[in-house]
Amino acid sequence: AKAVSNEIQDKEVAAEATQREIDAARKGYAPCGTYNAVLFFCIRDMAGVDPMYQYSLGWFIALFVRSIQGSEKADDLAQRLGNINDHFTYALYQNICRSLFEKDKLLFAFLLCVRVMVGKGSLQPAQQQFLLTGGVGVPEADVPHPQGQEWLSAKAWGEVCRAANVTPALGALPYHVAAHPGEWQAIFDSAAPESEHLPGGFHASLTPFERLMVLRCLRPDKVVPAIQAFVAASFGQRFTEPPPFDLGGSYKESSCASPLLFVLSTGSDPTAALLAFAESMGYGSKIAAISMGQGQGPKAAALIAAARKAGSWVLLQNCHLAPSWMPALEKICESVKPDNTDADFRLWITSMPSAAFPVSILQGGVKMTNEPPAGLRANLRRSYALDPISSPEFFEGCSKPGAFKALLFGLCFLHAFVQERRKFGPIGWNIPYGFDDGDLRISARQLRMYIDDNADVPFDALKYAIGECNYGGRVTDDKDRRLLNTLLSRVYRPEILDVAQPFKLSESGTYVVPPEGDHGSYLAALDALPAFPQPEAFGLHDNADITKDLQQTASMLDALALTGGGGGGGGGGGG
Repeated sequence: AKAVSNEIQDKEVAAEATQREIDAARKGYAPCGTYNAVLFFCIRDMAGVDPMYQYSLGWFIALFVRSIQGSEKADDLAQRLGNINDHFTYALYQNICRSLFEKDKLLFAFLLCVRVMVGKGSLQPAQQQFLLTGGVGVPEADVPHPQGQEWLSAKAWGEVCRAANVTPALGALPYHVAAHPGEWQAIFDSAAPESEHLPGGFHASLTPFERLMVLRCLRPDKVVPAIQAFVAASFGQRFTEPPPFDLGGSYKESSCASPLLFVLSTGSDPTAALLAFAESMGYGSKIAAISMGQGQGPKAAALIAAARKAGSWVLLQNCHLAPSWMPALEKICESVKPDNTDADFRLWITSMPSAAFPVSILQGGVKMTNEPPAGLRANLRRSYALDPISSPEFFEGCSKPGAFKALLFGLCFLHAFVQERRKFGPIGWNIPYGFDDGDLRISARQLRMYIDDNADVPFDALKYAIGECNYGGRVTDDKDRRLLNTLLSRVYRPEILDVAQPFKLSESGTYVVPPEGDHGSYLAALDALPAFPQPEAFGLHDNADITKDLQQTASMLDALALTGGGGGGGGGGGG
């Protein structure tokens, strides 16, 4: 009996030692769990920005498991966890950006960045709150407003004085501004203050986020480009370059039981892209489309039931117009299981943002947005990736390739111009028209046809087709029509065919028609363009940027406040 007792005691000692080793190993992985819990609360809080931004915990975990498998292996535990975190953070950014509107993609990257920094303790919530509110509720440092400095508004001076009580590093800021106003006015007057070095040694002594706080005080109109630079410096340039629209990649993520949802915005229509994709996948004759509205619910249900058996596709368009049928759609989607539905079945849905849209479909489906990206460069790149311009047969098959490629580049510039100019409000267009990809497609095809069918380029016919029919067919205001025709007359003229010198598309010469080449050479030329276009690219005065940029800053900071301020996260249940 004593021998048995000793054996049991030895096994208990060994079990305790093993348990300690397991606990130590488990604790070694705990920082990875803490880090990724912060990321989950980031995506959960995005629902405060738009009701369509809903993501399930199950989807999040499945993506995390893929990152464990796909990240670089390492023998050192800390290195291995770092590899997993880096891989998963970027994978999450890519997957979430696919379903975000353009205006919210930089917001999401910044939210990730801020939450991670707060979690690591390198950023104080009070600093982040100051960026959002300008220090509302924070006492001001007792420093009088510098006399005779009209450039420094009372609002900006109040924020400078409050910043001094938010973080010790800014404690001397109001005193230095008051003593050396000329040095700080140079920052205020700069065209790119986010790139300037702060005077008085502040640039070296402040963290990048604290410099962002200073910019918020003096030049709030430049906070958005400064946030982009901050994200690029903190997380890497790739977090400021959202992935392009990829219908094939989204399809691979789906299954017969997970619907594919296009979240629509004004002027976006993914139907043409989807039908072209269906044709390329061999489903051109096996996709049934129905536009939702009153009385269409039973017809849609019948189409879905038939497609589930046949293994075909169904497209439900504009589901936001049938809110009363959404509960029925939710029940149908919940009943679709791999064991009772053909594996090839796919349910495609389009809808504008709607609070009536079922959360279960939003969380369980694959969401996508397809709208023009921000900036002339990104817009031009997207145009060159669209059908038919991306097709080698279309791009290289014209009988007069030099003229066709030059005029096609001019057309893509015009397309980006008319879309981007909407951001300037009434200064850009009196009425914000919904120019979309369909306008570009028909204009590109007509351009090719007119050049092939005529000995000389028919500039007047092209200007009429584009300015009066395709794009002009949307324009109702006479001043807007004059603007569109003026732009066309500046782009579509014989000088654009002169290969002796680059044809300027803007006064500065920043935007020119590239020399004739293959499709890749045009993409390379686009990569050299600035990410943020100056107003001169749109024929506007430099001051036109100020109102637009202030609106963008206010919009981003307001949206960030809707996520809980960007400094949340941490414990509690989730899902």
